[in-house]
Amino acid sequence: MVTLIRVISHRLSMLAVWMLCQIAAVIASLWMLLAIVTGSRRAWTLLAVAHDQLANAAFGGHEDETLSSRAGKAAREGKRWACVFCRLLDRLDPNHCEKAIEPDEGKPLRS
Repeated sequence: MVTLIRVISHRLSMLAVWMLCQIAAVIASLWMLLAIVTGSRRAWTLLAVAHDQLANAAFGGHEDETLSSRAGKAAREGKRWACVFCRLLDRLDPNHCEKAIEPDEGKPLRS
């Protein structure tokens, strides 16, 4: 019985953290929209990188590496998903994935 109570308590704590993350996501999205409207490039860039890192972590990557960096490394290895993803990003920012590669984060670059 005590174990069941601990499990329930732990799951309720995790649910509370999840709810706080949802609130933070809404606030960050609104702040990013405000940065776009007001022309604050610094605020927009910081929030874009944060969302990029969140997406990478959600897909099983290193929490401090951007999805763009991970895709750039994978594209160098010829992985199809990364090549397609990088081509899409190149339409917005030419050579984005290559410029975003973080050699000190995530899986190391292969020589």
